[in-house]
Amino acid sequence: MREKIIPFLDERAVYFSNHARIRMFERNISTPEIFLVLRNGEVIDEYNDDDPCPSVLILGFIHETPVHCVIAVCADHLRIVTVYIPDNNQWIDYRIRRVT
Repeated sequence: MREKIIPFLDERAVYFSNHARIRMFERNISTPEIFLVLRNGEVIDEYNDDDPCPSVLILGFIHETPVHCVIAVCADHLRIVTVYIPDNNQWIDYRIRRVT
C-alpha cells in the first residue's frame, strides 16, 4: 500500500475531510506534520472493503507523540479521514488493538 501512498503525497493529491481538519485543530497537528506521518509512518491495518475507497491506518510520531491517521486510498487521490492520538487503554504499543 505504501507504493500507492507516496506518489499522491509527491503530487499533493491529498484531501482532508472536515472531520480530520477538526481533529487536527483540536490536537494542534499541522498539515506538514500529517504529511510526514504519511510519508514515514507504518501501515498497521488495512481496510480493503471500505467504501468508496480502501483505507489504511498509519502510525507515525510527531515530536515523540504517537499519531494514528486513517486515510482512504482512492484511484486518483488520498483522503485523510481522521487523525487521533491512540489511547493506551485501546492499543498495545500503539500498533495492536487490545481485546476487550
